[in-house]
Amino acid sequence: MSRSLKKGPYVNPRIIKKLQDLKPGDKTIIKVWDRACTITPAMVGYTIGVHNGKTHIPVYVVENMVGHRLGEFSLTKKFTGHGGKMAKTQAADKK
Repeated sequence: MSRSLKKGPYVNPRIIKKLQDLKPGDKTIIKVWDRACTITPAMVGYTIGVHNGKTHIPVYVVENMVGHRLGEFSLTKKFTGHGGKMAKTQAADKK
């Protein structure tokens, strides 16, 4: 369910302040724990380290990401592959 249009998008003001303090083109990674924060046009061009529960995943924000949430680009689970007898034989054939 999306957020009410009356309220507007949720943007953490601390993140915006940290981005404004950086110079344009600065490669510093800003660590963020707020995965629900919406990406705004002011964030484009910066690298944000989004916490996935264990580490901070660096996310370089581009124009197509505007309107999405930060957490969408930092996966919380690592896919290791489907198991089973068939998968083991296919993996052995590739080697």
